[in-house]
Amino acid sequence: MIRLLIYRALMYGACGYALWRGRKDARIVAAVFLIGNFATLALRSSVMGGYSSFEVSIFLIDVACLLAFTYAAMISDRFWPLWVSGLQLTTSFGHVLKAVDYQLLPLAYAASLRFWSYPILIILVVGVWRSQRRLRGGPQATPT
Repeated sequence: MIRLLIYRALMYGACGYALWRGRKDARIVAAVFLIGNFATLALRSSVMGGYSSFEVSIFLIDVACLLAFTYAAMISDRFWPLWVSGLQLTTSFGHVLKAVDYQLLPLAYAASLRFWSYPILIILVVGVWRSQRRLRGGPQATPT
């Protein structure tokens, strides 16, 4: 239960911050993340016994999110959306693993789908924060 509360707080905080202060790329990522999250909740086959079989509806949602995140990365002049897209690609491959090996443990399948949400949200917050800092004329990072 505490894990769910932490996730929800991070999700609403990160996406809210991106929708409020972010540029177009960040707003796309935040909106897609929220829509994907709620679509997954609505279409998941089972809340308690899920992930024992390949979740086609969640796979389609994750692929749609991957395409949208990739679009955001392509229109952006920043690097962080590429990380988001890459992590979503990793999530999508979790489905491929389950489709190839139907005996994959449900816990491993669930972990492969859920884990990358946290880094995606953290990258979103850092990307928006750095963008805001750049706009205010704060100290710029020197390339190494």
